[in-house]
Amino acid sequence: MPSEPSSVSSPRSSTAVLLANGVSRLEVTLKLTTAILALAAGVYTYLGVRELLNGSPTMVFFAAVMYSLAVSVGIYAFWVFMMQFMPHVTSHTGRGLMFGCMLLGSAMIVAMSSWLNASALAGAAAIQQHLGITVQNYTHDLDTANTNAIAAQSLLPDIQLASSRFARLADAERAGSLTGTSGSGTVVQLLTQMSGQLDSLGQQVQDSAKRVSTLYDQGGKSLAKMRELISDRGPISARSDAFATESLTLMGVIANLQQTSVAPAVKRAATSLSAGFIAPAAGGRTSDLADRQTAVVGKVESSIATQAQSLADAADKILAMPHVEPARFQTLSPAEAVLRYAGDFIPSWAGAISIDLMPAVLVLILCVVHAAIRREGLPAVSASSMTASDLVAAMRIAREVEEARHAVRDDTIAAPAPEARGEPPPAEPQPEEPSPKEENVTSLSTARLTK
Repeated sequence: MPSEPSSVSSPRSSTAVLLANGVSRLEVTLKLTTAILALAAGVYTYLGVRELLNGSPTMVFFAAVMYSLAVSVGIYAFWVFMMQFMPHVTSHTGRGLMFGCMLLGSAMIVAMSSWLNASALAGAAAIQQHLGITVQNYTHDLDTANTNAIAAQSLLPDIQLASSRFARLADAERAGSLTGTSGSGTVVQLLTQMSGQLDSLGQQVQDSAKRVSTLYDQGGKSLAKMRELISDRGPISARSDAFATESLTLMGVIANLQQTSVAPAVKRAATSLSAGFIAPAAGGRTSDLADRQTAVVGKVESSIATQAQSLADAADKILAMPHVEPARFQTLSPAEAVLRYAGDFIPSWAGAISIDLMPAVLVLILCVVHAAIRREGLPAVSASSMTASDLVAAMRIAREVEEARHAVRDDTIAAPAPEARGEPPPAEPQPEEPSPKEENVTSLSTARLTK
């Protein structure tokens, strides 16, 4: 008897059926997921592009909405096209071209959307980092300018020592220690004059120290205000504008600090002490006293030249220190700040790009699943996934097959009998007669019953 067909299908066909059913069930989920991702990309693109547009609020709003809408539609259409066609392209050339299209589309999506998404995600943080780096630079410039300004204070001890030295010599000359004749003559007047000039120069250095301290305190207040703006929670654009105002104030303070340095004045005073020295005429009543006064004046001139050269060299070292050129603060938009400091916001860039390119993973999954279905031998297209044109074509083919079957059956019925075609009828089979030998043979069972 014929065997019944087995009700258990092969493992290969059952796997293919499961995969095909899974693709059919997840079709709505794929499209819904793609639509949500495209919508999220459009929202963040709107937030990013709004900061780049200028004009009236209404114009900026509509322009940003249209751009973000175009981005959302483009991203959704591109990935839906890839999901619909790429899994069914089996040739190597076609698959390579499809991969090339996917790479090109992904690059275009990153160019038109991802960097704006990153701007929306990390724009405020990038601007805060820009403000923080600017504060660090301004702090360094302020410290350098203050160092250069107070460097001249190191000359004050030398100036005071030289002034006191000349004052002591004047006192000694009044007692007659230098010329041997007591009184306030030419030498005393010269030494007292040099001591007074150095005292005046020392007073200038002391006064400059007070001005430098005042300016440095003012710069410190500006830096403190800048730091408060960085750590504030208000809108980043308003904080950036206030930061720019404080930066201008600080740049003025730094410039004043560099102009307040007393080193150039010390340099000029030291040069005038030696170059502008005019030896006074000896005023002694006798020629011997006059000669002694002239000799002492020569020694004083030599001492003044040495002291002036020492002060001039020290002032040159201070003036040789690098001049501070504070950079003007540059206001950045969130998008510009994200691009400038992209290396510091890699997680934000990764999230922004993943929103746009996440459907690429779904496309690759569909390619793998459809390839597995084809290897299992089950058509990748089922009745639930066929389009209207596919169903119409299938029905037309089925109708043609049925018509061909009916045509063959009608030809068989309409065929003429052999007598009508003039052919002899087929011979009927004759019953076979028993052979003579078989007539006298009795079966074993019959013989037993007869006995």
